Amino acid sequence: MKLGTIELKPTAALAPMAGVADTAFRLICKEFGACYMVGEMASAKGMHFSDKKTAQLLRVEPQERPIAVQLFGDEPEIVAEAARKALEYQPDVIDINMGCPAPKIAGNGGGSALMKNPPLAEQVTRAVVKAVDLPVTVKFRKGWDDDHVNAVEFAQRMEQAGAAAVTVHGRTREQFYAPPVDLDIIAQVKRSVSIPVIGNGDCVDIQSVKHMYEYTNCDLVMIGRGALGSPWIFQQVEAYLETGKELETPSIQRKMEVMLRHLQLICQYKGEKVGMREARKHAAWYMKGLRGAAALRREAGGLTTYQDALRLAEHVLSANS
Repeated sequence: MKLGTIELKPTAALAPMAGVADTAFRLICKEFGACYMVGEMASAKGMHFSDKKTAQLLRVEPQERPIAVQLFGDEPEIVAEAARKALEYQPDVIDINMGCPAPKIAGNGGGSALMKNPPLAEQVTRAVVKAVDLPVTVKFRKGWDDDHVNAVEFAQRMEQAGAAAVTVHGRTREQFYAPPVDLDIIAQVKRSVSIPVIGNGDCVDIQSVKHMYEYTNCDLVMIGRGALGSPWIFQQVEAYLETGKELETPSIQRKMEVMLRHLQLICQYKGEKVGMREARKHAAWYMKGLRGAAALRREAGGLTTYQDALRLAEHVLSANS
């Protein structure tokens, strides 16, 4: 699959997840073979007002490439200005979020709210395409609700506006993250446009990724929540798609090594005090499927120092030996 001049292996990409897919998590996923990543969404309006927290979301490390920075907003000129400012961080791609279902985003006209106004969405995309020389992509959903399923028309408008690719999450805004993703709508979008289509939703293991590719004929699959506490999913998918072999699940010892490296990276980028607060949820996700997981998740919820994380890893190994 190509995004401009960027060639992507058709394995699995990391989806943008606000408050989750930060630099540390992206680096871990990249080490395990994520072929492409999209950073946490940043507010175009926040960039307009030079908000420091917004700027931090745009950090790009050389080893993350190829990577997109993701912007959200509903004012074409403001989003275009933000895209130009984002060039300072040297991303490979600019992605526009038109799928976020969160009330604080959609309630202010951004994210999935743009699916209710396709002409405005097209104006936003066209303005960004005109503002930067990088490939511009758009991520959106099946529609706003079951009465307004417009992903096909929306994708066609994005193509007309100059988008280099689109990512489709196969649920409406009203469905948030349940029920099961609608693969038919992704397949319909794929048939309706000539630009690459990235499929997103419910890809949590080798079989679901394989099914997404085969059922929708999409050009790339994006994994989001399926990578939480399991960044090795990218390595498993890559090995299966390229060789047909299923890698063994990492040992508990290896899982703890990965968790500790992940938490160490969070502290490196955010400092131990802030980092360990954010690390709690990640540590809890690494407990998935382990013996005594409920108690271990409670322990993860109280982490305050990296030494606490080392003790948690010891407890995991002793409980699962």
